[in-house]
Amino acid sequence: MADAFPSLAGVTASAAALARDLPGLCELRVIGHSRERRPLHVLSAGRGRRDVLVVAAPHADERVGPATAMRLAELVAGDPALSAGADTTWHFLLCLDPDATVRNETGPAVRRTPAAHFRHAYRPPADEQPEWAPSVRPPEDQLPESRALMDFIDERKPFLVCSLHGNDIGGSWVQLTRDVPGVADPLAKLSAEHGVPVQTGTWDAMFWRSPGPGVYVLPEPDAPEDLAGARFDSSPEDVRRGTWVRPHAYGGMTALFEVPMWAGHRVADTALHPEPRRALDGLARLLRRQGERAGALLAETRAVLPPTPDTTHLLRVAEQLTAVCPRVADDWERLHLAPLPLAAAHVAALDIAARRITLRALGLLLRLLDAPGGANRDGAARAQVRAVCERQLTRWAAEVEERHDPVWVPVDAQAELQAQTVLAVFDRLTSEDRHP
Repeated sequence: MADAFPSLAGVTASAAALARDLPGLCELRVIGHSRERRPLHVLSAGRGRRDVLVVAAPHADERVGPATAMRLAELVAGDPALSAGADTTWHFLLCLDPDATVRNETGPAVRRTPAAHFRHAYRPPADEQPEWAPSVRPPEDQLPESRALMDFIDERKPFLVCSLHGNDIGGSWVQLTRDVPGVADPLAKLSAEHGVPVQTGTWDAMFWRSPGPGVYVLPEPDAPEDLAGARFDSSPEDVRRGTWVRPHAYGGMTALFEVPMWAGHRVADTALHPEPRRALDGLARLLRRQGERAGALLAETRAVLPPTPDTTHLLRVAEQLTAVCPRVADDWERLHLAPLPLAAAHVAALDIAARRITLRALGLLLRLLDAPGGANRDGAARAQVRAVCERQLTRWAAEVEERHDPVWVPVDAQAELQAQTVLAVFDRLTSEDRHP
């Protein structure tokens, strides 16, 4: 079996085959369409009276989710204890953001280097990400993908929504919108079995409560303002308005599952950092310096590109990435004042996040510079800008590798770890019902 992420077409074909082979148990249907009119497929398995929804590819550059969804579907179809025995119907939204996902398929599907990953990765801005968009867009201006997801939640009222995420370099962790006791133990066991560290420091949930290593619990949506936000000032998203808390209206919850493409073991170091302020100041300087450099390359790229709708869109995304660097730097310079003991794992996670921002920006610039140019443009100037961007991305990616020593996690191991962690959370939510 190839160590490769499946394509959107391949996952859809696999789901159709499963539904065809098990017509009494599985069903594949379309619940909506994307902005570019791609279908949003849901594969359902089981005939229980309560529901679980698994959402794949909420972030298009986190490519393990569709593979995990199919692995889970196979496990559910083959084990009656997970469906009939638990009185549960499972629903697998195979890809929440198909338009952005197919953009990522231009890169290598097989095992790659960090440089190759960032060279081809694409992630839309927050207001164009279906999972996050409801938290930043007005209610009357929702993406069709967001509306389809929220409508499905309102229709089925799942007691558990599982959002399948991934990170480039780091470890495994779980974010919960309500506490589920006992998740840390299986997370640690499953991660160890696959050679993946449990990430005990993460930018995403820096201020969330952690009942155990690698488990983070969102403050309740009705908590005080200073707790409910629980994010950095540079992050525009409001968790309380996003899709994560949608199941709360029906007594449900959301769990987010993160697994890495490359294991980076520094994110598991729980020892207190000896000089957190110095480290944070250094990361802030790094962010500003790399942001300025990426901004200069953005200007050079804009000058040699023909004006097309796609060029305008991708330049906007790259511009947002470069513009956020000084705001994130401000956040991190203030972080040493927070009532949070900073471990080495926190600093390692922030270091990866800092370098990721500008690597994503350069990947977008190279995507544009690779595209066929207009006849009225200076081909030599364009080639020169492309070469400079290529060298810069290669250099910055090498610095990430040197600092974090990433180890590739095979795609099937990523999917298996994520699938089994989903089942561990499901087991803890339903074990009392199944074993009175």
